[in-house]
Amino acid sequence: MLNEIAKAHNDSVEGKTIVVTGSGNVAIYAVEKATQLGAKVVAMNDSNGYIYDPNGINLDVVKDIKEVKRGRIKEYADRVEGATYTEGLGIWNIKCDIYLPCATQNELGLDGAKTLVANGCKYVVEGANMPTTLDATTYLQENGVLFMPGKAANAGGVAVSGLEMSQNSMRYSWTAEEVDAKLSQIMKDIHDTCVKFGKEGNKINYVKGANIGGFIKVAEAMCAQGHC
Repeated sequence: MLNEIAKAHNDSVEGKTIVVTGSGNVAIYAVEKATQLGAKVVAMNDSNGYIYDPNGINLDVVKDIKEVKRGRIKEYADRVEGATYTEGLGIWNIKCDIYLPCATQNELGLDGAKTLVANGCKYVVEGANMPTTLDATTYLQENGVLFMPGKAANAGGVAVSGLEMSQNSMRYSWTAEEVDAKLSQIMKDIHDTCVKFGKEGNKINYVKGANIGGFIKVAEAMCAQGHC
């Protein structure tokens, strides 16, 4: 989704500095995809604090800590030269072009949003469920940050579940590359829907577009089942 937003604004994820909150499945694979697209992810966190690695997060180390050893993110700073660990909140203080909140509900409040804007952040794309408070969302939008809500941005998980069900039903077995290609098209279609319903002059209100697009999709599904 982030890639589609950037392309729609004649931009690219490549070369951008990114902060990803969290260190669970969503965060880890957001870092992986962002890195594949040529970005540099410099920070991640867990409920205790956050790490900062100016050279770019070494995802193999994070996976070993979190997926194998089930440890805390602070261990990263002990294992990677040049990385630092800060106890508590405040990961939004790290300067970045793109901020991906992938941890928990209401993790990004107004103060954090103000700091992101002041530091020149241009994109906030939600990976968790409603990680940005309403006042923070409004502030980001009013100050020129391209904000994509989780109802659209993190639809990939549900989409892949749907693809898995399709494979099972049709007795197909798609390769990882085929699934990724299908998912990329699904996310492009979701982005296009947000653009279609969120256009406001020469700007795109992604929250509005996602809300209207989601409502229409539910309404059409209800009508198809004879409930309208």
